[in-house]
Amino acid sequence: MLQARLGPLTGRLRQAAGLPCGLAKTLTTSATAKASTGSQQQDSIVSSLSIPAAPEPAERTSAFLRTYKPRTPGVRHLKRPINDHLWKGRPFLPLTFPKKGHGKGGRNNQGRITVRHRGGGVKRRIRMVDFERWAPGAHLVERIEHDPGRSAHIALLTNQTTGRKSYIVAAEGMRAGDVVQSYREGIPQDLLDIMGGTIDPGILAARTAHRGNCLPLHMIPVGTLVYNVGSQAGKGAVFCRSAGTYAVITSREERSGDDAKGSGGRFVHVRLQSGEVRRVSKDACATIGVASNPHHHDRQLGKAGRSRWLNIRPTVRGVAMNRVDHPHGGGRGKSKSNRHPTSPWGTPAKGGYKTRRKHNVNRWVIIPRARNMGKRRSKGGD
Repeated sequence: MLQARLGPLTGRLRQAAGLPCGLAKTLTTSATAKASTGSQQQDSIVSSLSIPAAPEPAERTSAFLRTYKPRTPGVRHLKRPINDHLWKGRPFLPLTFPKKGHGKGGRNNQGRITVRHRGGGVKRRIRMVDFERWAPGAHLVERIEHDPGRSAHIALLTNQTTGRKSYIVAAEGMRAGDVVQSYREGIPQDLLDIMGGTIDPGILAARTAHRGNCLPLHMIPVGTLVYNVGSQAGKGAVFCRSAGTYAVITSREERSGDDAKGSGGRFVHVRLQSGEVRRVSKDACATIGVASNPHHHDRQLGKAGRSRWLNIRPTVRGVAMNRVDHPHGGGRGKSKSNRHPTSPWGTPAKGGYKTRRKHNVNRWVIIPRARNMGKRRSKGGD
């Protein structure tokens, strides 16, 4: 009888106290041995081992996403990344302006829809993010904020010398209290003194290649993960700015002939996440690390209303429309009327259709008749 009463308690011990299975069995065995001496000891031991079950939390967490109890249909399938470190208040208003008259409906300056499935959405304020990072010196990370205009998070920085504030795209793992710097203006004098007046690549990388720091590409070691990558010297970042994206510096061009300046070539090879290798200027900017919020693509909105809050309108199939609205429309049932898949404007969607012809495709030249009797030959050869 005692074994029957103590059996369910073992599972409750593991659930409430987090004990391993072997330890819970040891406690049960020892309690059974002590309880065999008398019925009074049995009741005292059972009462001491009866731990109340932990209440079920309102939110269940997986490894990276937070799920919710299905109290309503809208939260049954809702999944969100766990970002408890984000700032709960309003943004820094001097660095924002309202998004009004900026084509929220997908229309151009003539009022015509150029991007479909856009419209509605809640009111937003656009955050002015610094993609150039020219200000040198130490910058303190005040907080990490959510930006409704982008998938990655942003960080509010305060220049410790001037007190000026700015927004940057936050790196994954960046938290309030971190200190970041920018070396786009050059290597500071105190760092040159540490290296003995000459540039030591090892010491330079150890002192500068930290998460959130902005450097020219020629100062970053090969193989480093970077984001907010620029393409030209003197301009801001254009690549790897969305959530969880990064690039890898694969190689630097060596000095060759008159095309190079300084000790190395003018370009650095950067591999983007698509696999494309870009040849960018060695003086272009890049930030060490990976763009924040890497689990943004794993979220599930849970209901259609959240999609409308995000300025996204429904996408309707062509076969569900009338014949006047789409080439696939009309007819009875799900039928395209024996037509190949096309866009709403009649452009074929499959079969390798090209919208424009390259400059050197199917171009022929006429060879003078006196020499070759009017034969035609392509420019590429015979």
